[in-house]
Amino acid sequence: MPCRCGSHSTIRDDQTGNLVCSKCYTILDFDNYEAQIGGITGPTGTNIHIGYAGTGSIFSYKDRKIYQAKTLIHEYALRLDITYSESDITSMIDEITDGEFGEGDWFNVLIGACSYVVMRRDKKFFPAAEVAKAVGCDIYELGRMIARVVKFLKLSLPEISIAGLFEREFNNYMNRKNVAEDKKEMMMKQGIFLVNCAVKWSLTTGRRPLPVVAAVMAFVAELNAVDGLKIEDVAEHVHAVVSTCKLRYKELLAALVRVAQVLPWGKDISVKNVVKYAPFVIQYMELKSMEVPGGGGERVEPFDMEDVISECLLKVAAYGNDENLSNGDSQYFEVRNRSDFPTLSNDNDGNNLKLSHECLSLIYSTFSNEVDAEKLNGQSGQIHVRKRRGLEPYTCQDWWSGKSELSKKLLLKQILEKEVGFDMMPPSFIAGCKANERRRQKIKAAKVRINKIVDPSSAGSDGSDNLNSSEVACGGKKRKRRQASEIDWEDFVIEALLLHRVKEEDIEKGHYRALLGLYVFNSGTI
Repeated sequence: MPCRCGSHSTIRDDQTGNLVCSKCYTILDFDNYEAQIGGITGPTGTNIHIGYAGTGSIFSYKDRKIYQAKTLIHEYALRLDITYSESDITSMIDEITDGEFGEGDWFNVLIGACSYVVMRRDKKFFPAAEVAKAVGCDIYELGRMIARVVKFLKLSLPEISIAGLFEREFNNYMNRKNVAEDKKEMMMKQGIFLVNCAVKWSLTTGRRPLPVVAAVMAFVAELNAVDGLKIEDVAEHVHAVVSTCKLRYKELLAALVRVAQVLPWGKDISVKNVVKYAPFVIQYMELKSMEVPGGGGERVEPFDMEDVISECLLKVAAYGNDENLSNGDSQYFEVRNRSDFPTLSNDNDGNNLKLSHECLSLIYSTFSNEVDAEKLNGQSGQIHVRKRRGLEPYTCQDWWSGKSELSKKLLLKQILEKEVGFDMMPPSFIAGCKANERRRQKIKAAKVRINKIVDPSSAGSDGSDNLNSSEVACGGKKRKRRQASEIDWEDFVIEALLLHRVKEEDIEKGHYRALLGLYVFNSGTI
């Protein structure tokens, strides 16, 4: 092999034994190269065993995978603050994966599902939305994994306690607020009572529980004048949609208004002022829930007369000058003959009166009529509203007793057995019935339009023209006015389905996409 200088003459160095060029004394390359091919007498290479990471590693692939999986389980347990259940979660995953554990996105979802199942199995309340956010997956994906875990392990999980969820979320949120402990405890019992009433009213049927929890938290805070607790902040805390929480809040107010109609002043209560009257409504519901079921005879409801007088004072403060009230010579509170109110009864000590609904209604109606009569007799010009301290119902702390069983965490069967003065069907069921009735009317109108086109001569004989026109009397003269008939896309879809001879019962269900695909677009292949 020639040198780079072109010389082919080489000599061997006596000291190193390397071949060098005799002309430029350059050490020739690959002179002392020895091939590492092994053999019987040759040098041996580095052997790498199957399943190991190579030289310098003391863990196998399976050991490393298990170590990383347990580290991830510990990290999620810290994030969810359930380190006390970490061993149960690990053993459940070990049973599901047959000791192999795993890695990847699916394993994160499995950790979240096992965490939820363990907490639910131990009757500890844990929202799935919080787990989904912690493990970084979609709540629907987490729900599917939870169903697979429950089916594989053949578990029977206890029912979800919405009152337990409320207690957990309320404590976590109120820990950041500067509220007295006794007031916080009272708000807790009031919230559990209202949550159980919401379950009784079917406000949670077929719905996610967290929006109801957020709505009750916001209502209790407003009832007890706790500042800085808005429904938007509560919704973000419980991982719920703000619009859904506001809708549940409106449904809760509407339910309280319907309960309040049994009270003597129920006609004056609306959604706008139900928070002010909520102490009376909740007190009535609490007393109603403590009734003994199946009791015979006429039931007499106990009411605190101070609350009744406070309500009357509110009306006086709103309608006229209340200077006479401070002097004690008001004509509205003079002692009346007990014979005027035959259902009025008294207990032994004479402090607490028991009034039936009819008696209390008579008292309130008489007082209200007298105040309104004074207003009409010329005193309205002197009316001015004075806001008196101590007259607002929610400033009184005596209306809440907390003795009802509904102030505790109960099972669904126990809640349904209680009586709170009002029962209602699930709002989703009511909305479905209204939707079916609306579709039924649209079907009738579509049949009328189709008959007008198919047989114009018989269109006006059945009086169907009255659907589009009417005679209106205005100023002693009759004039004919066309009513505005709006036809939307749903009407066109119903007409197309009717023309393809689809049954009206199927159309009323509202599955338009499936019906169009089955009868209209694929009608030639059926």
